[in-house]
Amino acid sequence: MELTPKQQIVELLKEAQNILVLTHQNPDGDGLGSILALTLALQKLGKNATAVSLELPLVAFSFLPQLALLKQDFQSNKDFIVTLNTLKTQVEKLGYKNLPSEHKLNIIITPNSGSFVKEDVSFAYGSAKVDLIFILDSPTLERLGPFKDTNSDLFYQVPTINIDHHAGNDHFGKVNWIDLTATSTAEILVSLLESISKDKPLLDEDIATCLLTGITTDTNSFQNQNTTPKALTVAAQLVAAGAHQQDIIRSVYKTKPLTTLKLWGKILSRVYEEQPHRFIYSTVYIADFAEIGAQQEETSGVIDELLKTAPNIDFVLLLSERRGGVHGSLRAIERNLDIAQIAALFGGGGHSAAAAFEIPNSNLAQSLSPILEKIKNFQAERLGLGVQQQIEIDKPSFS
Repeated sequence: MELTPKQQIVELLKEAQNILVLTHQNPDGDGLGSILALTLALQKLGKNATAVSLELPLVAFSFLPQLALLKQDFQSNKDFIVTLNTLKTQVEKLGYKNLPSEHKLNIIITPNSGSFVKEDVSFAYGSAKVDLIFILDSPTLERLGPFKDTNSDLFYQVPTINIDHHAGNDHFGKVNWIDLTATSTAEILVSLLESISKDKPLLDEDIATCLLTGITTDTNSFQNQNTTPKALTVAAQLVAAGAHQQDIIRSVYKTKPLTTLKLWGKILSRVYEEQPHRFIYSTVYIADFAEIGAQQEETSGVIDELLKTAPNIDFVLLLSERRGGVHGSLRAIERNLDIAQIAALFGGGGHSAAAAFEIPNSNLAQSLSPILEKIKNFQAERLGLGVQQQIEIDKPSFS
């Protein structure tokens, strides 16, 4: 009988010792909580586990335990190998001379007879000192951002475990555990931790807090429509294990830096309603971030604020201008709408309640109108709107 993804992961972990744990760039609460929880659990099992996130966490997540475990860079520790062909000439003596003032190291090889020529020397990199890679909450390898670009060979050399809950996942791993019914990757990890150490429970206060952070943020504190009975049961289990629920609520939902409040003010002042197509949208520009001194990640949460004050609306769209292009975040209000279908119009993905897409190498001046037109056409067909109901309304220009 074929092993399930969870069983395959348990088997791979029996042999692996040096494990790398990753999540998507600009990580949210689920990404951060998941990699911290898994890293802590693996270390409790005696594994050499390393969590990497190239960006510093948002201030809202500074309460997370063991944040110092997160590495902002990664060296795969590959040896640089110098190979000498000794078929014709043997080595009598090998030495080296360090020249710090010249920033050089001379390797000195003395032949026992004859001489070496430059064709006898070749160079290579050794294998990365990583046995296994976990990639959490990332639907594609590209979502790893610069890490993927600078370590691309790593994903060909080392088995990769892909754990996620997004419908648009590319199934890029050797093992792919994609649970579309889960509210979050953290929810999936609770089941994994129970399986990899049945004799000695791994859940403790720190791990439980990290996992509850993931579930809480991906359900907007259990207010979003993706909240399931299972999610509530798992959350109760984590609280019973010592998760600091009040710290999560206080830090993520009740405390906001001044820069975040100013940025949200900009976004909320630009909310525009598209009727009869039943959605609202807003925009945020690169110039806004520069003016306020805010980070792109500080847009997180504002879309959930829009959900609370949007009657007669099917979904909310936030378009953020970034240096690499335009990022679109979508949240569904209407339960019968699969918001991932709209993200898919632009090559994006997600799940029925929340999704996202990227328009690379673009800006809002170029992309805003085409994006809105595509979405309105989708909604017109979905809602059965007649031609007269689709008369274009002049839009305000925001910059």
